[in-house]
Amino acid sequence: MFDLSLVGEFRKALEGGPRLVRLPPERTAVFVGDTHGDREATEEVLRRYFDDQHVLVFLGDYVDRGPDSVGNLTVLMRAKIAHPERIFLLMGNHEAWAVAPFTPADFWRSLDPKEEKILAETLSLLPFAALHPAGVLAVHGALPDVDDVEEINEIALGSANWRKMTWGDWVDGPGYCLDPGFFGRPAYGRDYFFAVMERLRLKVLVRAHQPDAPLFLFGGRCLTLFTSHAYGPGPRRVALLESGREIRSGHDLIIRAI
Repeated sequence: MFDLSLVGEFRKALEGGPRLVRLPPERTAVFVGDTHGDREATEEVLRRYFDDQHVLVFLGDYVDRGPDSVGNLTVLMRAKIAHPERIFLLMGNHEAWAVAPFTPADFWRSLDPKEEKILAETLSLLPFAALHPAGVLAVHGALPDVDDVEEINEIALGSANWRKMTWGDWVDGPGYCLDPGFFGRPAYGRDYFFAVMERLRLKVLVRAHQPDAPLFLFGGRCLTLFTSHAYGPGPRRVALLESGREIRSGHDLIIRAI
């Protein structure tokens, strides 16, 4: 099903890379939510923004649920191989099959054992987060409990902080670590959000992962994006952070439907 030679090239593009990507301030950053097998959405993002003026940050969850996981991931791998400085693919929980298998996982269960092993090991090399110097951090899920953003580079696969970043949900209410929410996923409240944001001196968190979350939470400082029709026919959104733009909340990013 997969061209394993392509996967091998993709692995080379990831090997030795940091878990925390630092985004260039001179380009407009385009944040892309879950695409979940929606190849059409990914191709439209690339058609509009895959050039020297933009850097693309895909927030994870490229496979399962949608109609064309193989095609979607293939398009993303080829883009990363061709221009690795223009596109960054963060790890979502659906790319963490080698660390924490889950269900439902229609894509992963469709692979033969060799494909499954090679691809899962390759996707375990994806970065966890991307930082823009305007004070914007992008992750798949929730914030890690660290004292400095550089510590993200030291977070181990399968650790508690890794699980926060790949599986964590937000709840619009008081508290820190709350009772597990949707399907037992870890959930965190506004007290935890603001404590970590202040500690890390961040202005905005951009993330995906949580289909029941509103677009903005916590006074607009938490932005949740989805760029797939896998959850229904709603708008597929991206967010643009223009070069030189002052950022105070997520409302200062440009939200576009594709």
